[in-house]
Amino acid sequence: MVAEYVDAGASGMEEDRTEFQRMIERACDDDRPFDIIIVHSFSRFFRDAFGLEMYVRKLSKVGVRLVSITQELGDAPAHGMMRQIIALFDEYQSRENGKHVLRAMKENARQGFYNGSPVPLGYMTEEVEKRGVRVKKRLAVDPVEAETIRLIYRLYRLGQGQSGPMGVKAIACWLNEHGYRTRKGGRFGVSAVHTILTNSVYAGEWVFNRRSSKTLRDKPESERIVVSVPPIIERAEFDAVAASLKSRDPRVAAPRAVTGPILLTGLAVCASCQGAMTLRTGTSRSGAIHKYYTCSTCARQGKTACKGRSIPMAKLDGLVTEGLVDRLFQPAHLTALLTSVSERRATQVLEVDKRVAALRSDLTEAEDKLKRLYKMVEDGIAELDDILKERIASLKLDRERAGTALDRIRAQAAPPTAFDPAVIERFGRAMRENITSGETPFRKAYLQAVIDRVEVDDGVVRIVGDKSTLEQAVAGLSLAADGVRRCVPKWRARRDNDGHCNHWEIRRPREARRKEARLE
Repeated sequence: MVAEYVDAGASGMEEDRTEFQRMIERACDDDRPFDIIIVHSFSRFFRDAFGLEMYVRKLSKVGVRLVSITQELGDAPAHGMMRQIIALFDEYQSRENGKHVLRAMKENARQGFYNGSPVPLGYMTEEVEKRGVRVKKRLAVDPVEAETIRLIYRLYRLGQGQSGPMGVKAIACWLNEHGYRTRKGGRFGVSAVHTILTNSVYAGEWVFNRRSSKTLRDKPESERIVVSVPPIIERAEFDAVAASLKSRDPRVAAPRAVTGPILLTGLAVCASCQGAMTLRTGTSRSGAIHKYYTCSTCARQGKTACKGRSIPMAKLDGLVTEGLVDRLFQPAHLTALLTSVSERRATQVLEVDKRVAALRSDLTEAEDKLKRLYKMVEDGIAELDDILKERIASLKLDRERAGTALDRIRAQAAPPTAFDPAVIERFGRAMRENITSGETPFRKAYLQAVIDRVEVDDGVVRIVGDKSTLEQAVAGLSLAADGVRRCVPKWRARRDNDGHCNHWEIRRPREARRKEARLE
């Protein structure tokens, strides 16, 4: 006996077993250390028919035989065929066992019990009942760790004091600096914080069988099991954080546009070409440094692409914040805007109700037809031939299509919202304070929550915003989230006023316009 190789707890279906690969490499070395590899059964060597034959042939090329002490076979062709048949049965048995185990685990999850994967931070398992020797457990909130989870969500949405909403990396740094640690005593990393912010278990939904444990690929929705657990975070807050994470994705919006030190980066655009207004600096003869928002299209491609516009950074920042404070965030203006949104939504509800009634009629009609066909088959009036099967399949498809459309309309329907005047006043006061004081990322987050863009035109600055986004902000659902603006790149590509947006125009003094023309 030269050596012994043991992969404790490893599946025979897996190829990347550490000891198994060490044994194969050693067997193929030039010094030919092995003559025979002995296993209890071929299934202990490999439970995949193709993998078993591949490695048997690889070993035979270097003069090493594979011998099973419970399945004695020789080197004759018939014995090779028997080995392959045994391997096929072993593979089939393994897959059948896996199927039955998964089925049992899915049923366990449907009943609300935990299947034993690593428990998310903020939760613990508690024993619910015993069935024979098996202990059934459910997830319960850990009161100590749950406070850390709530803190992470609060830092992402609101930040600490006047710091503004924090990013994932900033949260990880803040937690480590203030002594917070993971369950195992380690430091928080970007991945750990991002997992917490995107895990639906904290909103009360634990999803079992989400992805394959071998390939790590997501499984279809139909194979997933959603289990209700005690929530730590409100669903509205979780959805707002999810929307904000999507809008902050570097593949959608550049980080400088989200948390950069320039107030209107990502918001200010040129009215002619819709190109971003970027920061440019210049030095006067006295040595003073002047900062301007300048059309990036003109700066990169010249006057042939866009005639270009420039405006002092402090002036544009002041015009925007003063215009919002003096006009938009006054209670009377907010009330008028929200009233128009409510009236439009009431009209849409009436239109949707007609569609819902039609879909319900189609759904009922399809179900009645199916019942009549089933009744005819049961009573022996009609035989279940190919034509009838095709008709039943068509009716089922109509029923499913009508039901899906009905569910989608119900999910998207939003009833009119009425706001108390005190809520509107409180919102306006908070916005007036937050966009004029505090650090730039903090002010920028509040600006991006309610406006889409700032168009700089000849003598006019237009502030464009969406009324529905403003309504959500007043409702407290998305003060630090962008909503649809950056999630859908082609949203309102024509940039027209379709009744959903509102324009505020701020005209600059004539002397200032002349001075800026000279500076250009």
